[in-house]
Amino acid sequence: MTDQVAHSAVQPFPARAALPWAVGLGLYAVLLVAGPRLLGDPDSYSHVEIGRWIIAHGSLPASDPFSFSKHGAPWVPFEWLSEVIYAAVYALAGWPGVVAIAAAAIALAFALLTFFLLRSLSPSLTLLMVIAAIILVAPHMLARPHVLVLPLMVIWAAALVRCMDRGTPPPYWALPPLVLWTNLHGSVVLALGLIGPAVLEALLREPRSEWPRVLLRWLPFSALALAASCLTPHGPEPLLMPLTTLGLGPALAWISEWRPQDFGRIGGFELLLLGGIFALTRGVTLPVVRALVLIGLLHFALAQMRNADLLALLAPLYLAAPLGRTLGGPVAEDAAAPSRGLKLAGLGALIAISAVALAREVRPAPSITPQAAVAQAGLAKAGPVLNDYGFGGYLIFAGIPTFIDGRGELYGGPFIDRYNRALALIDLGDFLKLLDDYSIGATLLAPSTPAVAMLDRLPQWQRVYSDDVAVVHKRRDQQR
Repeated sequence: MTDQVAHSAVQPFPARAALPWAVGLGLYAVLLVAGPRLLGDPDSYSHVEIGRWIIAHGSLPASDPFSFSKHGAPWVPFEWLSEVIYAAVYALAGWPGVVAIAAAAIALAFALLTFFLLRSLSPSLTLLMVIAAIILVAPHMLARPHVLVLPLMVIWAAALVRCMDRGTPPPYWALPPLVLWTNLHGSVVLALGLIGPAVLEALLREPRSEWPRVLLRWLPFSALALAASCLTPHGPEPLLMPLTTLGLGPALAWISEWRPQDFGRIGGFELLLLGGIFALTRGVTLPVVRALVLIGLLHFALAQMRNADLLALLAPLYLAAPLGRTLGGPVAEDAAAPSRGLKLAGLGALIAISAVALAREVRPAPSITPQAAVAQAGLAKAGPVLNDYGFGGYLIFAGIPTFIDGRGELYGGPFIDRYNRALALIDLGDFLKLLDDYSIGATLLAPSTPAVAMLDRLPQWQRVYSDDVAVVHKRRDQQR
């Protein structure tokens, strides 16, 4: 009995079991400390308000109720479940609760990524890859619907990669999360796309005579995945949302997250890209399918900044097994499962961190919150307001119809392009025409907007309010 106790006392600390907890709790704590950073996007306002509208009406809107420029136009709230979650959390705990739920989803995604990478890699290499992934995702860690699906994306991709690594049958157990994914965010088409590499690698593993058998094994799974992705109040329509967004064409260049990566100055993305290229020259051989997946993810990340999330969270999963074979996988003592004590300690830390975070006062960034301008200039009664794109979320939250906001799929490419060209005074005549076409009674613009200086010079307009966040002009004949 004494020998058994002594043996237990000298067992090595289970790094493999502890690392996912450490990553998840550590990142969760950091994100809560940086709470206002998660509320730096104007869409956080609008998602909460849309969720409140859905809860109040007990149904989903079939047309736009929030703008005056597109009021009544067909609109699909394809992120409706995320918006209901954010609205419910906001009702219970205010903005600290919104930050906490978003931070928890992000932290869970990286904890899961750590857990899955440890199947093939040592703790040190796993931690290195996870840190690199955190750096890539950091600019997009915002309280928006996309962060709620990050854990589901990691689970789904890891399940498919597991099949690729072991040559096992399709992971039917992973299908139910797709129903949740498709109602949380319109990116579920990505989940369907990731089935392709798994099927292709399964085919290449077998002789051609076995290909019909392989296809028959994956066909029912693919059909069920497609069916699960269509289980929404709008049927399969959310599957088309990415195509609708990409269909905005040149207007995407006006939206920062949809722009290509900027290599005009050295940043985290470039450094990690160069480091990754160097690492892959150290004798790592990738199977052809995984190399194609990596190239595809890299293309998406280079084409649009927001797709860096996909590269960060998916590429390590596809690289893990090849890297493990080349650089060595986990050692035996790292294979221990989390102990009950470790789980309880992690849960206790999670509760304590959350309690402290919910007691803090957290608000969205002042740069997207023209609260003083709206109140002091009386914009609620000023008639149609031509607003800055970044103020659209707050106006929805404040109950003021918007000219434009973050719902690009509603406004369409031509509308967004015209709006931005007009406010940048690229087409001065059209700016003046836009004011008349929509019977604009007031403008709410950022101080740096070129149109602000023009409005100062127009005799029929008068600046009535200005601060570091916003400038308000009103038509002279509409002032009270």
